[in-house]
Amino acid sequence: MAVTVRSFRILADMPAVYDFLCDIYAPDNRNGVKPPFVEYALSSDWMDASLCHRWGVWEDDGKIAAFCFTENPRTDVYFCLRPGYEALAEEMVVYAEGKMQIQGEPQRLVIFEAQTPILRAAEKAGFHREFGYTEYGYYYDAPFDRALPDGYRFTAPGEVDPALADECCWKGFDHEAEEGPWDGEWESSLHLMASPHFTGDCHMAVVDEKGKYACYGGMWWTERNKLAYLEPLCTVPEHRKKGLGASLLSEMARRMGEKGAALMTGGSDPFYQKIGFQPTCTWTFWKKA
Repeated sequence: MAVTVRSFRILADMPAVYDFLCDIYAPDNRNGVKPPFVEYALSSDWMDASLCHRWGVWEDDGKIAAFCFTENPRTDVYFCLRPGYEALAEEMVVYAEGKMQIQGEPQRLVIFEAQTPILRAAEKAGFHREFGYTEYGYYYDAPFDRALPDGYRFTAPGEVDPALADECCWKGFDHEAEEGPWDGEWESSLHLMASPHFTGDCHMAVVDEKGKYACYGGMWWTERNKLAYLEPLCTVPEHRKKGLGASLLSEMARRMGEKGAALMTGGSDPFYQKIGFQPTCTWTFWKKA
């Protein structure tokens, strides 16, 4: 196996990395993150991409065999490995420690529970598991119908206003309470929505009687994997505890089901389990003493 490793090139490698992640996709993340994960991060204003030249790409005759990268925080390292190349697992962990370690910042490995080769390599290298959690999603194996409360409506496909979506996210992720009112700047939303695989006709919002967005959900449709990747999802504080999030997910699941989705992702919050989503994967976090 003549595999070579090199640094990730942000301007050249993303299309090939996305195709690689589609190739290795599994709902339980046994081979690594879901296809839109890296693109969504790099398109978001919360992501620190200043050190992505440290990320590693392993290639076998031009075909990506493995990929090692960081997200947020920049000390968290993720591993993606094509089946048949499990022998690279130990090398990947060594690479992460040697090339991706940031001086003065404790490194952490993010490994999915189904990533057995990476788990074994981390243990061999002296890492220990700190904690983990389960992520939930909707598999279209049971009815999922949540009515929208009176006084609200859904946006139609293609109707979402980027500025209203940005304001909703600012408030919905509690930035207003922590950092002050939204400043009216929505370039970050335009930047995110211009991403190659952001699906502009599939994201949607719940609109209140004043025309403001009370809840918003982004969508990255991966037709090749029949995967409806939900990111982000938030509800404005004053509209919480009304069932808007569940109603939006129900309608979004219906729309994506018409496109052929087999799984719509959710998250780890107990909310998803409460509305009937099922376990999809387990995240585990590893550090050295």
